[in-house]
Amino acid sequence: MRYPVILLCSVSILFLGSCSKDLMSLTVTRPAPVVLPDYVERVAVLDRSLPTEKNEPLDVLDRVLSAEGKNFDREGAQQALNGLEDQLSRNERFTEVKLLDDVKLRSAGFGVFPAPLSWEAVQKICDDYKVDALYTLAFYDTDTQAQYETNPVELKGPLGVRVPAIEHTARVATQIKSGWRIYDPSARIIADEYILNDQVVSVGRGVNPMKAVEAVLGRKEAVMQTSNNLGAVYAERILPYRLRVSRYYFVGGTRNLKIAKRRAQAGNWDGAAELWSIETNSRRRKIAGRASHNMAIINEINGDLPMAIEWASKAYTDYRIRDSLRYLRILRGRLADEVALDARNN
Repeated sequence: MRYPVILLCSVSILFLGSCSKDLMSLTVTRPAPVVLPDYVERVAVLDRSLPTEKNEPLDVLDRVLSAEGKNFDREGAQQALNGLEDQLSRNERFTEVKLLDDVKLRSAGFGVFPAPLSWEAVQKICDDYKVDALYTLAFYDTDTQAQYETNPVELKGPLGVRVPAIEHTARVATQIKSGWRIYDPSARIIADEYILNDQVVSVGRGVNPMKAVEAVLGRKEAVMQTSNNLGAVYAERILPYRLRVSRYYFVGGTRNLKIAKRRAQAGNWDGAAELWSIETNSRRRKIAGRASHNMAIINEINGDLPMAIEWASKAYTDYRIRDSLRYLRILRGRLADEVALDARNN
């Protein structure tokens, strides 16, 4: 009966380094990937994904080879722009968001970033439409691959007799690629350049070939919705985001640490911290170090990053807890993020 316990510890050693640690998670806030200056209050959204006339014949060939319908990419690009505009309009960060349907810009196509717009062109558009920055869909491309196969199967026939049949399977995969840029003409910088991709897969099966081909039906609607979502996702790059992260804490070595583990598992983190605080005074250096590391954990949970850094530093410098050095670097990164967030909010 003891073998399962020994096996469990062996697995824990493999993944955790010892049976003395447990895993917990918490939510942290990270700064926005893209920061726009305060003077950017009004923005315009426009499409630059249309191929140039020189490349248009090749673009048509690409659509044919990819089994795409007429205007498929054009409609998908429009959906991506709609998703971006809608999401930006919900953001109180901007006083006005304009979708410029009448500005016709071109690119090389083929799913690659074109050369940046000249700052003279960017400034003219901003002046004409009285906006402070431009969001552009620099490229949009779909690539569709269809697979069709047949396989022998047995079906339940009359009177329970199984009869041989052929099952037809159609699989249609559409890869969606989009590239985005934000131009800030006042600073003359491209504030962001980012690629977002996604895939839509449809599969149909049936003994009737038409049942399998039905996989294609509804593909366009799914691609349009996914394209809209890509635009909405890109709009969120100017927003701070919340992220679930994992932390290891020590749970073994003394009776108090074991009891604290059970308290933590029950959600009583303050109760666990009471016992960790006691063990920070242990005469056993390893136990005092583990408890100090855990005190850093509870302070991070409570949002006191400076105190968490102090405890993690103590665990490493005074007691040589190697995990605490890695944790210390994480905490210092988090504190820098918090300072950046506060600066942007004030």
